[in-house]
Amino acid sequence: MRLLLLVAATCVGLVGMEKSAEAQNYPWCAQYGTGFEGVNCGFTTYQQCMDTVSGIGGFCMQNNTYQAQPGSYPLTRNRGRY
Repeated sequence: MRLLLLVAATCVGLVGMEKSAEAQNYPWCAQYGTGFEGVNCGFTTYQQCMDTVSGIGGFCMQNNTYQAQPGSYPLTRNRGRY
């Protein structure tokens, strides 16, 4: 009986430590079909979105709720002359 209680308490503790699910926030959304069949805002690039809707119908639009995370921009170098 004590072993069962120990196993149950361990399982509850592990579940409590698990990271909560967070919605993914990407800059491009695919609107499938011509109406409101479905929207998927899981695309990082416009081209990735267009590749997904090609052949099945739909269009791509910018996600108006997208907010970039701090530090998520790629570093670029200034290649101009000084």
